[in-house]
Order: sequence, then C-alpha cells, then structure tokens
Amino acid sequence: MGKKFKPAISSKRWKPPAEEELAKVWDEEEPCSFNPQADKIYSVDTPPPYLSGSAHIGQLIHYTQIDMIARFRRMQGWEVNFPLGIDRNGLPVELRVEKKHGLDMHTTPRSEFLQKCKELLDKDEVIMKNLFKRLGIGFNTYDEEGSYRTDSPEYRAITQATFIDLWKRSLVYSDYRPNNWCFECKTTIADAEVEYAERPTTLNYIYFDVEGMEPLQIATTRPELLCACGAVFIHPDDKRYAGYGGKKAKVPIFNLEVPIIESHTAQMEFGTGALMVCSYGDMADVMAFRDHALTPIAAISPEGTMTEAAGPYEGMKSEEAKKKIIEALKEQEVLFKQEQTIQRVPLCWRSKTPIEFIAMDEYYLNQVDFLDELMRIAQTADIYPESHRQILIDWINRVSVDWPISRRRYYGTEIPLWYCEACKEPVAPERGEIRYYQPWCEDPPFTRCPKCGAESNFTGEERTFDTWMDSSISGLQIIGFLQDDKLFKKAFGNVIRPQGKEIVRTWLYYSLLRTYQLTKKPAFKEIWISGLVMDEKGEKMSKSKGNSPDPMPIIDKYGADAMRLFGVLEAGLGSDIRFSEDRLAGTAKFMTKLWNIARFISMFPIPEKTEHTSLTEVDQWILAELNKVIGEIQSGCNKLDFHRPMIEVRGFTWNFFADHILEMLKGRCFNSDDAFSEDEQTSAWSTLHQALKVILKAMAPVIPFITDRIYRELYDKEGIHNQEYPLPRKGWNSPLTDYTELLLQTNSGFWKFKRENNLSLRQGLPEAWVAPELMPWAKDLQAMHGIEKLNFTKPEKKGIVEVSLSESDEVIFVLPPEPEE
Repeated sequence: MGKKFKPAISSKRWKPPAEEELAKVWDEEEPCSFNPQADKIYSVDTPPPYLSGSAHIGQLIHYTQIDMIARFRRMQGWEVNFPLGIDRNGLPVELRVEKKHGLDMHTTPRSEFLQKCKELLDKDEVIMKNLFKRLGIGFNTYDEEGSYRTDSPEYRAITQATFIDLWKRSLVYSDYRPNNWCFECKTTIADAEVEYAERPTTLNYIYFDVEGMEPLQIATTRPELLCACGAVFIHPDDKRYAGYGGKKAKVPIFNLEVPIIESHTAQMEFGTGALMVCSYGDMADVMAFRDHALTPIAAISPEGTMTEAAGPYEGMKSEEAKKKIIEALKEQEVLFKQEQTIQRVPLCWRSKTPIEFIAMDEYYLNQVDFLDELMRIAQTADIYPESHRQILIDWINRVSVDWPISRRRYYGTEIPLWYCEACKEPVAPERGEIRYYQPWCEDPPFTRCPKCGAESNFTGEERTFDTWMDSSISGLQIIGFLQDDKLFKKAFGNVIRPQGKEIVRTWLYYSLLRTYQLTKKPAFKEIWISGLVMDEKGEKMSKSKGNSPDPMPIIDKYGADAMRLFGVLEAGLGSDIRFSEDRLAGTAKFMTKLWNIARFISMFPIPEKTEHTSLTEVDQWILAELNKVIGEIQSGCNKLDFHRPMIEVRGFTWNFFADHILEMLKGRCFNSDDAFSEDEQTSAWSTLHQALKVILKAMAPVIPFITDRIYRELYDKEGIHNQEYPLPRKGWNSPLTDYTELLLQTNSGFWKFKRENNLSLRQGLPEAWVAPELMPWAKDLQAMHGIEKLNFTKPEKKGIVEVSLSESDEVIFVLPPEPEE
C-alpha cells in the first residue's frame, strides 16, 4: 500500500529537437539499410527529386508518404530496397546557371558550362539531403555508394546502353518534321511536356479575294502566319460557301494563291466557318498539310523571329510582326472586324511560355507500335487509388506520334552517335560494353564505318537526350539492370512506383514504355499515385506566388512527425491536400498526447508474458476493441493509403484509450487502497503495455521519431522499425464489445453530472445506478468515478438525480454527495 510509481520515461515533454537527436542514432545504426543478398526484396522506385534549391512543403509531404510505404513494407518482413536518387539532368539547372552567371549556354565553352551546372547542383543536393534526413525519410543510405544521381557516368552509361539496344533494333530513327519548340528553353519538347492555358486573344476577320466570287471572310488569331498559309478549308455542308471548293483564294499582303479545299475539319460554327490553314500553326494544321500534300512554309525561326518568308517582316519577333501586319491589313481595308475571345494556348510545362511548331531534324523513339501492350498494362496493373488508373489510360489514348528524344541542350546524357564523314551516316557503338560516351569531345570506340566500310574521320553528335530517357529507367537502375544480374532476377517484378498524378503522362508512361521495350514485361508490381499539396486557398504552391513558405522553420517548430501525420490525415491517397499551418499546429498536439500516454504507462512495471485468458474481462475487452481497429485498418494499409487507418488509430488513442481506458484503469494500476487483487493490478499493467506497443507499431511508419523513441525507452533498445506491423489476433475478442458505446456514454454521463453540479471530476459519489450490462466494469467504474456504492437495478430512493445519456435512451442515476459545510 502506498507504493511510489515513477515514470521510466524521464522527459516530461516531447519536443521537435528530440527528432534530430534520434536521427543521429539512426545514422549510426542504419535501421533502413538494404541487404541485396536477401531473397524477399521489395523495391521502391522513388521519384528522384529535381534539384532547384530548397524544396517546398508539398514536395516534402509527398516524400514522407513514400517513406511510409517503405517503412510499412519493412515491418511486414520485406527487405526494402529504397535508394536515394537525385535527378540532376536537364533544362532547369541550365537556365539557372545562365541567369546566375549571365551566360548564354550556346556561346559558352561546353565543359565550362557543365562544370558550373555541377557546382550548383552539388550545393542544392546538400540542402535536399538535409531536409530528407530532418523528415526521417529512411533511404537505405545517404552515402554516395548505395544511392544514385542521374548525371553520374554510371547512370548515364546505362541510359546510353538502353539507347544502343533500341537503335540496333531499329526502334530509333531520325526525321525532319514539326515539333513542339520552346523559345525560352531553346529546345524541342515532347507532347507530354506541353500543358494548356486559357488566355484572352483577338480574333481578326480578314477578306481573302476569290476570282469571280465574293471575298472569303476568314477569322484568325494568328495573322502573323499569313505568309505560311497553304490552303483555306470550308466544310462541304456549309451552304454559305457553295461553289467555292476547288477555286483559289488570294492571301492579302503576301499575294499568295492557295487552294480552297472542302474538308470536314472546318468548323462551321467557329468564326466565319472558313479556316485558314498555315504550316505549323497548330497540330491540326500540321496534319492538314500532311494529308493534303501541301508544301509547308516556315514562318517563324527557332529564335522566335520571322523568317524570309515573311518578306518585309523578316527578323521581327513574332508578336511585333503581328502588330505590323494588323496595321497593314487595316490600311488595305481587308481587316473588317476584330473581337475578343479566349484561346487554349499550348505552353512549355517548365517555362510556361507559349510554344510553336518548328520543323527540324530530331531523333524519335517508336512508341506508337507499343500502345496496345501499354494499354493492357494500364488496365491490369495494381494502381492505387483505382480512380487514377484513368489518367494513364486517357494519356495512352492521346498518344498518336512517336517520341522526339533528342534535345539541343548541354546538361544531359549525350546521344552516343558519331557521323561518318564519308557517307554521313550515324553510327552507334556495339552492344556489350557498358561505358559512358561523350561524342562531342571524344573519338568513337570504332575506326571503320559499318555502313560504307570507310576508315574515315567521325564527327560526334552534340545533342543530348530528353531527360525522361534517363528518368524512365530509374526502376530498372535501382535493381541492377545491366549491372547486377543476380539482384535483377530476384528483384524485378516486385517494384513499386510511387509518384504524383501530375507526371503520370511523363514519368509513369515513359517508364512503362521503356521497360516494356527492354524486357517485354510490365515495369511495376504496384503503382501509387498521390495528389498535389496546395496552399490554403487551393492554389498550386510556388515561390514566385509567395505561397510556399520555407519548410525548415516550420519543421523545426512543429516537428517532422507532425508534418508527416498532417499529410496523411488531411486527405486520402490521390486527393489534393491544402496546407494550413493552423491545422498542422493542431496535428502536432497529438505528439504531446501520445508522449503523455506513454509516460503515464511507463510508471508501471512490464509484467512477464501474460496469457490473454488470464486477463480480467475488462482488460480482454480493451484489447478486443484495439483488435477491431487493427482489423479495420488492414485494407487501407495494404492499399498503401494510410489516411483512414491513421484517423482510426489516432481516434482510438486519443478519444478511447486516453479519455476512457487510462482514466478507468488508473485506480487499478495504482491500487492505493488495495481495492483490487494483485492479479487484477498486474492484468491492468499488462494490458496498458500491450495496447501501447500495438498503437506505436501501427503508427510507426507514419510518425517514426516519437514511436521509435518511446519503444526504445520502454521495450527494445534497438527500436521499433524492424518490429512486425500489427495484425488482428485471433484470441483478442470479447463479448463485452457489444456494450462499448453504453460504457462510454455512461462515463460521459457521470462527467456531465459533475460539471453541471460544479463538482470536481475527482469528487466522489455516495451511490449511483447504471445499466446491468455494465456489471463486468463495476470495480473499475467505482474507482474511476469515486462511487462508494454502485447498483444495477432501478433506484427507489429519494433525492437521486436522473442523467440522460447522449445519443441513447439509457439513463444513469446519481445520489449527489452531501454539500460541504
């Protein structure tokens, strides 16, 4: 009697700096390391972050959720291959270097420019890795060995080797055709890198003379392309233009004579119904020129200026030429009306500038011939959430041309080709040797041209690959493709691709394409697609808008665990999240609650293994309620959507376990008045510790810091992350779960009575009456509410108070204590 209990957890509060202390322990112990010799391997093809200074909060929340997958699978018994990858290739770093140093890439010595890119990326990488470590993202290692960079010679060598294989199989070819061209990026971009925006523009109504007929009225938003007009289309059913088909129209200012062609592609309801078809105006124009064998005229150069085809407007920027041409049309009185309209404008997804179609030689990878197989994969793959499968299917349905893979940039993987000076044909190295080639500055690995047999000089290709050629094989790279055959054979077929929905049409699609071309098999066992993290107003976060706060001060203030749990609680997998610091602050309170729960329980001894059947009825009921929750979360966890599972576990922990169970078992745990037997007291201790262990394990993938710290201090010095993830236990059931709601309402009824009568919640009660179904809880209820005598039949005494229970027809009766003198 009167035994003193002291918490085994000495720290009174959980604070974010404790996470950094634990991160140092993890650095030493390496609990997330990967053993490639293991048989049961699960690989996570994490999106290698592109380096551009500090990441924004949305990106970091996305990576924490991927880390949850790795931690969950590790606790399920998998050897998890979760390497850190860094995407360093491509356009953004080139643009940043040009801006920072005031350089022009194409007029700067290539080696000098590449070095400046590398220096900037090295600095950015340190920032990114520090953020990842601070958030507890458990990559196998943060060392260079065991991680990858897409600009490393080793990675680029594999990209080139896959290209050489495709080249030898005639899946790559060169062609002169119009492509999406970004003037700011100064390179071709693929259809998947084009996005669209609605922008206001002017619709200009112009007369085109037709001999022997009334002038045609043409409506166009692109008068600067008049010099590239190749035809006028009219719909064969448009009665306004009966008799015009087959005649010639004269293009004003440039006096070109073009055919008037009847075509079902003309939209009778748009403008005047007569369509000016210009080479490279848009993709529809490109197709029209091809279908009708029209001779294309390039009006705009790759520099964004008008070509010689524009006559007096040659050399002007296209927008300037548009203004001048409109003035000339007005002077000639052939511009008879203008009106404002909204136009869907194609933009480069990186620079957000409008693109044009510019014809030039590029290399293309055949993708059209693989669409049927890719569609089959899209329709049968395990995709979470199921609703996002349609994003992939819709994109595959939109693909109609092959993928332009060559880029006129510097900081990327070089196309491994040389050109024979004798026959001018491109030559690739032979298959076999895996090495990194830089044709722009080194001789080829051959001396004789296999095409013409000449032992001549060779000129190296200067272009690089589209960066997606590198990124699309990350899932193969991480499992040893062309590097470690033993690992590849074991690991291929059990790779998950986690990524955001905004890059389904690029990273996911290209990965499926490239892997199928190289292996004839699907790339991934599972595909996990998340939504976006927006600001509080639902707008996309960006530094330029000022709605993307620096993440580190926020993490330092609330903690990494709070940030991780916030991302999961806010929305289910696939849905967008709105970031709110106020809501994050609310989430952080759970860490305090969990720490207080654990600290309270740490006061009591951990009994040796206790058989479930030896626990009291009440304690079996407690574990049965927890077991129900563990059963309910399995479906969500196995679909890698931790939103509903964490809502359930958090709700159980706070609203049931802390508010009711700890309060109920306090009396039995302390047993200060010897009202309980030693076995009953030991049963309570065992139950609380067992329940806490399960709660910690269930939440460990989501909040790894606090769960690991508590588990180390109480149960296992080696931590929680190699423990088994909890599953429902067959023996953990109880018939008392039928009365759980009644019990909770009864507790609330007693608290309500005390509040309404200005009594302390610790104030004892002389006598009370509750439903007979609650008889198994009698002693714990008495201890919890300080009831001297508890009855289970309807009272007949005078002076008792009836208390209605919320959301129930049940009532309790209380004999109020005598007022103090």
